Amino acid sequence: TGGAGKRGGGAGEERVGPGRGRGGVSAPPVDEEQATGLERKVMNAMNKGLDPYSMFRPKRYAGTKEDPNLVPSVTNKRIVGCVCEEDNSCVVWFWLHKGEAQRCPSCGAHYKLIPHELPH
Repeated sequence: TGGAGKRGGGAGEERVGPGRGRGGVSAPPVDEEQATGLERKVMNAMNKGLDPYSMFRPKRYAGTKEDPNLVPSVTNKRIVGCVCEEDNSCVVWFWLHKGEAQRCPSCGAHYKLIPHELPH
């Protein structure tokens, strides 16, 4: 019968399909191909430059009255920790309230609370 009854065709024919490379060898799927549900939603948002769960490092601001550090919050206040100097090992904690920019009580850097909505 010489292979005529076998699936996949005759000799020399290569099967190429999703996830298969030349010669029928499977390539490992990439994240975009196998992500589903919430993981896919987050991945698509991050590919568009969005940060739905605040996973990126916060943008750096000058910390001045004109360009305060923006702190997102789902409420009207939030605790903020300021490391006043780059090599400092002490964190100065203080409450930041909605409204005008406030200053760190130790170094004077300005912080401003901004509203943030949860992505779900």
